[in-house]
Amino acid sequence: MSETMEPLLKVTGLKKHFPIKKGLLQRQTGAVKAVDGIDFEVLPGETLGVVGESGCGKSTMGRLITRLLEPTGGTVEFQGKDISHLGVGGMRPLRRDIQMIFQDPYGSLNPRHTVGTIVSAPFKLQGVEPEGGVRKEVQRLLGLVGLNPEHYNRYPHEFSGGQRQRIGIARALALKPKLVVADEPVSALDVSIQAQVVNLLDDLQQELGLTYVIIAHDLSVIRHVSDRIAVMYLGKIVELADRKSLYENPMHPYTRALMSAVPIPDPRRRGAKSERILLTGDVPSPIAPPPGCRFNTRCWKATEVCRTQEPPLVELRPGQRVACHHPENADSLTIPGARESVEITKPEAKAKPKPEPESPKAEAAPKVEAAADVEAEAETAEPSTEGDESPKA
Repeated sequence: MSETMEPLLKVTGLKKHFPIKKGLLQRQTGAVKAVDGIDFEVLPGETLGVVGESGCGKSTMGRLITRLLEPTGGTVEFQGKDISHLGVGGMRPLRRDIQMIFQDPYGSLNPRHTVGTIVSAPFKLQGVEPEGGVRKEVQRLLGLVGLNPEHYNRYPHEFSGGQRQRIGIARALALKPKLVVADEPVSALDVSIQAQVVNLLDDLQQELGLTYVIIAHDLSVIRHVSDRIAVMYLGKIVELADRKSLYENPMHPYTRALMSAVPIPDPRRRGAKSERILLTGDVPSPIAPPPGCRFNTRCWKATEVCRTQEPPLVELRPGQRVACHHPENADSLTIPGARESVEITKPEAKAKPKPEPESPKAEAAPKVEAAADVEAEAETAEPSTEGDESPKA
């Protein structure tokens, strides 16, 4: 993608705090900080993948940029226009250009409506009369997503989960949108058909020139479809990089832990010594996130500066932005000034050393007790993972 290209979507300081109210008078006593200040851009024709643990704010972020939720703070710009606080009337024309594919193919379709009614709903809501008539266009869309056009008069209960998700995709693409936000589009599907739906999304992007923001917990899916990837933790983006940089040289310790949890479907390596990183404890509550770096309560590299100062999301390598005082692979930094900003904290990091591991492999797997519980629902999406030993990312 060209660096000079204007972003289709630009998010700046985006926040969403859900108030907590108690008592007879329903006074606010706190807030769940689901999304707490994130910044990113999406270029036309690009796919941005978003990964992170359950409860990190991925789905909330998706609903904020499609304006299904009202932001508490920050701005969302679409094609240079601030849409952060547009009302229903103001958003109506933009609904053509911004669509969402929902995670649950069972709950997102009205069981009392036929497939034809469901997929044709956007035309009626926007007052659009497609060439050749609504029925012909709906049947064309069904064929486009791999369904039989003759299924026009069938009901959702007559379809499998994968077929229902295809119906949802057809509905989202009806008005030829420019931006599609897919909230875990394959997590509720059987593994045997996940690849079909992922390849379908890829083909549709090439054919229609779509721009995607894909939210998922499956790192193999994200790797296949994304141009750039954002890693979220407790309402913040901790690393944002292109696919190659993120998978080959993850710089944030949390990203490295997620990568180490990806199962390798190779029976010959089943008995090999794992370089798996296990994270101790649970994700802190978004009601009262820890001060400083939000990952410091589970990070094996945390020092005093991590507990007191929140690291900014800065570019440490070309195209790779990281929010960490002690990034991984810091010796290979190339951007002027990046090394100095990291080395400021190095003496303190050495002041509290961890026990030295005996081998290089042990260094990648510090001793801790419990695995990071990334996206519990991913257990059905990744059957190659054995038991509960690996966090699903």
